[in-house]
Amino acid sequence: MPRARGDSLRVLVVDDSAMVRQVMQAILSTDGKIKVSAAADPLIAWMKLQKEPPDVVITDLEMPRMDGLTFIRKIMAELPRPVVVCSGLAARGTELALRALAGC
Repeated sequence: MPRARGDSLRVLVVDDSAMVRQVMQAILSTDGKIKVSAAADPLIAWMKLQKEPPDVVITDLEMPRMDGLTFIRKIMAELPRPVVVCSGLAARGTELALRALAGC
């Protein structure tokens, strides 16, 4: 469902690093129109996606219990929405980065 003008942008940050989650939340929360939630792994994130679907997902690629590419495939197959990959593994031009950009 499209957001109404003035509605908050809901962002879900998925990363196994507590520091990365905290920094991303701190940065995004400086904009009062962005509502940020976070998850430590894709399985927790999936439960949050189903309960309160975000407008955008920001995810790492290397995480426990489910890798990021599998997670992106699941999102796109079942609850499609924009996904931003934020990962040290996704250096520009690497095969992993290109697969993530191609939707896995």
